[in-house]
Amino acid sequence: MRGTPGISRARFLGMAAAVGGAVALPVGAAGQAPASDGRVTPGRRGLTYRGVVYEVGAGETPATAWNVRDMRADLRAISRDLHANSVKVTGDGVERLTATAAEAAERGLNVWLEPALGDVPEREILDHLAETGRYAERLRRQGAGVHLSVGCEFVLYVPGIVPGANVQERVENLLKGDFDPVLMARRLHRFTAKAARVGRSVFHGRLTYSAAQDEDVDWGLFDLVGIDYYSYFRRPSDYLRDLAPFRRFGKPVAVMEFGCCTFEGAPERGGMGWDVVDYSKEPPEIKAGLVRGERAQAAYLTDVLAAFEAMGLYSAMAYTFVTRDAPHHPQDPRHDLDMASYSIVKTIEDRPGDPASGVHWAPKEAFQALARQYGRARRG
Repeated sequence: MRGTPGISRARFLGMAAAVGGAVALPVGAAGQAPASDGRVTPGRRGLTYRGVVYEVGAGETPATAWNVRDMRADLRAISRDLHANSVKVTGDGVERLTATAAEAAERGLNVWLEPALGDVPEREILDHLAETGRYAERLRRQGAGVHLSVGCEFVLYVPGIVPGANVQERVENLLKGDFDPVLMARRLHRFTAKAARVGRSVFHGRLTYSAAQDEDVDWGLFDLVGIDYYSYFRRPSDYLRDLAPFRRFGKPVAVMEFGCCTFEGAPERGGMGWDVVDYSKEPPEIKAGLVRGERAQAAYLTDVLAAFEAMGLYSAMAYTFVTRDAPHHPQDPRHDLDMASYSIVKTIEDRPGDPASGVHWAPKEAFQALARQYGRARRG
């Protein structure tokens, strides 16, 4: 689970993509002139940080919930086998976030800590951010490489920016046009500024925010321009054109998430890739006609990563490492929920079909492809 109880990150991505296509997201605050801080070097090539998103949600069953043993094994694989030099630790629950961040730092990974608590009052979201940020500062003072993101796509997560008691209701109101765009922009800017102030008050390293691609943000509040990137183009040069506008602020660009699901045609669906499961059936079924496509997922990730490298962006985090609530069933394609997963490893039930079964994972082609690229960069 990611931030909001009862809604998976995959579904959240789809909602964000649907909203982005149906409504113009708010324009950023005035006065966003490019900074002249010298931190962007024209012509520099290669990412500084290459990594993966690691979610710390509670899980849908005890077998798939976050636990210390699995977390440590996962981070060992991220460092040793994926050859990543960084990891974005995200989700809700300060204890889970901080324990995972500490383990990542112990393994020499640069930590991107992102609390993502949603569908609760603003004060609780900001308190959750402050507590997480204070821990991030302690890690930083101990010598760890740490960045702090104040949150993710507030227009959907934070109550009160648009009407609706939860993410589903807010998305419905956005799609139906049941909102005031001027008031929405004002509320979003106000809350983003509050979150930035809280982040600055407790953390003295580099600060950012994970914004939807269509969401204009007052990047003067932050040290890094952070975006969740799920675009698809047939020509690699189009990625460079699409990403170029994010350089205009004169600050390093951090790709906070990028990825796709695991079936043929998933890259073209981007953030809507999750929408291939019929949840009206029990158990849920993959919609007819889909073909599993680990190679398609791997090719997309390596193509967009090459664009990030060519532009010399600051960082890129593949979304996501593991989705334990979406098991892979190789002998039963109708129930191969991993096809609708963005993860770079596939979850396998120890006893297929048994909800109480333990789970383990195996690398997908995407994991192996990223490991080759990350490994070459690390050796270089």
